[in-house]
Amino acid sequence: MHVSDQSAASGGAVPPGDEAITPGIFAHLVDLAALELEPEEGEYLRDQLNGQLRAVRELEAIQAGDDVPITSHGVPYTSATSPPLRADAPAVCPDAQAILDQAPESDGRYIVVPDIPGTELE
Repeated sequence: MHVSDQSAASGGAVPPGDEAITPGIFAHLVDLAALELEPEEGEYLRDQLNGQLRAVRELEAIQAGDDVPITSHGVPYTSATSPPLRADAPAVCPDAQAILDQAPESDGRYIVVPDIPGTELE
């Protein structure tokens, strides 16, 4: 759900562009992420997230001409500046046991990992 949708759903009409992560929304996100935060940690993180939202809104407000192409990053990667990508080919590991020996715990040819605590979703 978009931040403004969540704000509207919680009763507060928020004008477009003025979205903020309210304490209620932040508490919901913390609960979803199963985080344990002290109140001052939560307020610090919420302020940081709201600062990032403000920065994104400032970037969105920059007018770019139609001649500016859409890009996923600011550095163009061309054959002149970057080596060609290597072929993506599967290869057999010559010594799989050496990898397993580095794991804190293994069971046969499997690495044992701790369970991730969670709750059932409704």
